[in-house]
Amino acid sequence: MIENPKRARKMLLFLCQLPVWEASLLLVVAPTLIAMAGPVVVRRRVDLLRLTTNNEIAGFKFATVGVIYAVILAFAIVAVWERYSEAETATTKEAGAAATLYRLAQGPEPAAVAARQALTAYLDSAIRDDWPAMAAETESRKTTAALNSLYDAILALPEILPRKAAAAPAMIGELDIITQARRTRLHLSEGIIPSMLWGILVCGALMTVAFTFFFGTENLSAQVAMTGILSSIVFMGLLVLVSFDHPFTGPVHASAQPLQAVIDDFGSDLLKHSRE
Repeated sequence: MIENPKRARKMLLFLCQLPVWEASLLLVVAPTLIAMAGPVVVRRRVDLLRLTTNNEIAGFKFATVGVIYAVILAFAIVAVWERYSEAETATTKEAGAAATLYRLAQGPEPAAVAARQALTAYLDSAIRDDWPAMAAETESRKTTAALNSLYDAILALPEILPRKAAAAPAMIGELDIITQARRTRLHLSEGIIPSMLWGILVCGALMTVAFTFFFGTENLSAQVAMTGILSSIVFMGLLVLVSFDHPFTGPVHASAQPLQAVIDDFGSDLLKHSRE
């Protein structure tokens, strides 16, 4: 019971890391081809007359099944998109707070320079260490250590430089925003859709497509084509969910560009000192 969710998470993470074209082949093309073979197999085993007698009642039930699954799938897509946008917003807030904190720590004094270097080191570590770690559903200890060093430098700044005492509450506030934003992206990097909902979505997709096998039309080629179209639409929806479920994994991911832009504003000299 415990191993199955772990295997499912590993499989989902593997799918999220695939290039879009490979994921499309695996999640859309292959299931669609299998689904299109379904009506052919059923027709060989069940007489056409028996299938056509079920068309009226099967059509009514299929409409109900399709609507129910469409609602569940739409709900999941909207939820995933909102959380993906939340991941991008958290990164932007983190960058904005870092830029403000950098300006509040301005000054030629060694303590002020050290505080800005600690901030630059944190942002640099977030890009180089945190982002690759989040792609694997983990977090970087180096970035955590850099954040701790940033706290030490900012908290010590008002004591060393009395003129910074008035700005201390604002600096602590911006530092708090940075911490909260990082925790948000670390949490979202573990995936958005619960395992139970994934099971419902996959089973619902299979049952919705399989329902078309119980219809009977004289033109078998048309029925196969309609089954293929329906299957493509359903599994493309699942492909969208897989692509956005892990906001920091795979070809579709939240970028660290807002943090990099802040570092570029700081200047290469501080970045050079922070890596020494």
